[in-house]
Amino acid sequence: MNLVRNIQQTAREVLLQEAEAIKHLAEYIDDSFQQLVIEILSLRGRVIVTGIGKSAIIANKIVATLNSTGTPSIFMHAADAIHGDLGMVQEGDLAICISKSGNTPEVKVLVPLLRRQGIKIAALVSNTESYLAKQSDFILNATIGEEACPNNLAPTTSTTAHLAMGDALAICLLEQRNFTSRDFARYHPGGALGKQLYLKVDDLITLNDCPRVSPEASVKDVIVEISTKRLGATSVTDTNGRLVGIITDGDVRRMLEKHSDLSSIKARDIMTVSPRRVETGTYAAKALKIMEDFNITQLVVTDGNDCVAGFVHLHDLLKEGIV
Repeated sequence: MNLVRNIQQTAREVLLQEAEAIKHLAEYIDDSFQQLVIEILSLRGRVIVTGIGKSAIIANKIVATLNSTGTPSIFMHAADAIHGDLGMVQEGDLAICISKSGNTPEVKVLVPLLRRQGIKIAALVSNTESYLAKQSDFILNATIGEEACPNNLAPTTSTTAHLAMGDALAICLLEQRNFTSRDFARYHPGGALGKQLYLKVDDLITLNDCPRVSPEASVKDVIVEISTKRLGATSVTDTNGRLVGIITDGDVRRMLEKHSDLSSIKARDIMTVSPRRVETGTYAAKALKIMEDFNITQLVVTDGNDCVAGFVHLHDLLKEGIV
């Protein structure tokens, strides 16, 4: 197969060209952008993001980002809007219309209809002299030089610029709302991301029986406890249930290699004093980080009084999709 030109070089040129375009967007952040943020913060309704073709795809992503960061938003396809979907527009809404040229026929039809609904319009455009820009209350200037396409036709750099401007808008709104990781977790309860933000060790320790022995327990009792509870370790607790040590199956193996007479050996003789632990209320993601840092597979969970509340095991985190 004869290659027209170096594939890797082409890929690098595309990425550098799009990166340069995004860099220049910083120059276009102006009072209109700021006023749009302020307008959305005081909005009684929702942000409706609309476009056609590739712009519609970008609009969908911006809607998803806005919704996940605390700004209620919906997508409306510009073509479908003039065939019934305009009914989703309500009093108090604001529309963001995305169009590179700002002069597409569907947009020219849609803008007056949105005006008739009495809602404000923001134009996300690459042509600030376009019909859409001149008919809008706010302008998000995403002007670019050329598309990355060698024919300057396929939407590439322009869609990247529009997407980046949408991200800038969403993050500004997020910061102004003081949107925290706790808020983010409320909107992302499912999947690994959500669980990292809200799942705590308290939710996991109930999955396992808590292995524990006294400092005076025999080796046989230690082995039985570790084998029965199937966590690869047992806590060692005093008469008040406070943690004084931990014994892992590795500790037991090493002890058996050194000693032939086990009759006088007690749990206190082979336990690790001051083991790694986390307190109740600790996020599961933090427990995982500790396991990774110290190359261990289980952690003792204690309460505020150093009493053993349970164990969290690496397998539990795997099952929950945290890893």
